[in-house]
Amino acid sequence: MGAGWAWVVMAAVAATPEPMVVSALVKVRPGAALQGRPQARLSVARGECEGVQVVLPGTARRLEVTPLFLGGPGEALPAALWREGYLPVHLASNSQGAQGAWPDPLLPLSAPVPDGDPDLPTVLYVEVCAPEGQSPGTYRGTLRARFNKVERVAVPFTVEVQPFVLPATSSLPTSFGISLYSIARGHGLNPDSPEARALLRAYARVLLEHRVSAHGMSMTPPPVRFEDGKALLDWSAYDAEMGPFLEGTLLDSGARFTTADLRDNKQAVTEEEKVAYYRAFAEHFQTKGWPAQLFFYTKDEPKPEDVPLVLAQSRRVRAAGGSRVLITSPFDATLAPAADILAPTLNCFYPRSGPATCRAVHELAELRAKLPEATQVWWYQSCNSHGCNGGPAPDSARERAYSGWASYMVDHPAPLNRAMGPLAFASGVDGELYFDTVFAYNTKEDPWTDLLEFGGNGDGTLFYPGTPRHLGDSGHHPVQSLRLKHLRDGLEDYEYLRLLSELGDQAFARDAARHLVRSGWDISRDAREWTQVRQLVTARLRQRWSTSEFAKRPGRHTPQSTP
Repeated sequence: MGAGWAWVVMAAVAATPEPMVVSALVKVRPGAALQGRPQARLSVARGECEGVQVVLPGTARRLEVTPLFLGGPGEALPAALWREGYLPVHLASNSQGAQGAWPDPLLPLSAPVPDGDPDLPTVLYVEVCAPEGQSPGTYRGTLRARFNKVERVAVPFTVEVQPFVLPATSSLPTSFGISLYSIARGHGLNPDSPEARALLRAYARVLLEHRVSAHGMSMTPPPVRFEDGKALLDWSAYDAEMGPFLEGTLLDSGARFTTADLRDNKQAVTEEEKVAYYRAFAEHFQTKGWPAQLFFYTKDEPKPEDVPLVLAQSRRVRAAGGSRVLITSPFDATLAPAADILAPTLNCFYPRSGPATCRAVHELAELRAKLPEATQVWWYQSCNSHGCNGGPAPDSARERAYSGWASYMVDHPAPLNRAMGPLAFASGVDGELYFDTVFAYNTKEDPWTDLLEFGGNGDGTLFYPGTPRHLGDSGHHPVQSLRLKHLRDGLEDYEYLRLLSELGDQAFARDAARHLVRSGWDISRDAREWTQVRQLVTARLRQRWSTSEFAKRPGRHTPQSTP
């Protein structure tokens, strides 16, 4: 990892004689005053993953960790472990952030420890995932580590596997961008190489493991030729790329993408050819029986001069049938009728005093009343969640208007990274869009040292390029981020609340969500509060589940949502 890292010198974390277990909702920064416990206790539903942080005393230059397995009433549960790396933030995203080192990349334990600031904390991220078929009950084990060849630590782990089950496929449709070409550039590979395409699948697999569906991918449309007005497509390459994600065969859990984008094709030139091509695309999905929502992503964030193009795109897709038209825009009387999925930014749903951050703010119920009944409403984050220029705004009222929002920025509190899932449940929105997960690969010389885009640290980038230079082995791997874990945990919050609502406790679920996320810009940042609410929801779910029809079913124990 050596030469690729630039470290920011900060005050040292006070050395502790014993390891400390800290909530995953606390970002462990140099010099931070931490509250923790000597042992780890986790609760995990079947079909869920939960993580916790173990802060080791002092600075570990050489670290050896014994594999952690937890024994209990069923098959032993293995734990996945990473070492937390740090991103040097040179310009804060806004007043909620700060310069200095922020934890974000999750490094394999085999990665070399970088030379640099000796005061950076040594933090392990430990994650336990319970498969759907795991026997409920209490599982125990001990995390044992040796560092600097001499010092040894032992951290007891207790994991309570709950009887209720979360669905493998997200109940909330999502679509996050990813690009073969950005991945290839970030890793220094030829995008046409088998290695780059295998790496794309690895990145998309990680997204699916975190309940996230992807659009873009290779971006290569299936080749097409036209005969007698009919589009004849060669699906071989497309099906090889996308089939495992749409059929649920990639992961043992059977998880599938909830959505897929209709890829435009320059071989379709005339209006008739484009309609025929779109129709063939939709028919292929129907023939395959893929339940994912197929959508056409129109011109992104259309300006007034783009309106004719977006309307033309919508007419073609609707003439073909079988696909939804997605338009990223606040409510606009001209564009809205052309959308089957209207996706304004998060800021457009929550009124707030001060300078406007969306030109047409409508609460969800008000927005639905303005739209045709069948129109779905999604949302997405943009730089409006932190300000688009970087650093605190000179005007205090403007800075306040861009603060407090749910955010995927590195230098924002972890609860803001996690908030989109509970917000989706509390609001009733139909899905979440995000423009990219590897954007900085294409724009930055070294994403490991700089993720500032659109005024935010990490805007559009949820991974780091795991190259041989950084990981110390011969391969290329996606390095996931703490923020991706928080995003996943928020989607699991959504599943908890949705399941509790389905079991007849809608009012309790709604109140629990609103205790944490009162609006898109009024979100609890107290990790203890998030933990307490999850404990209350878990207890309520156990009670409801024990008398439900799902608890008596063999095989799958929870309804599988159809996007």
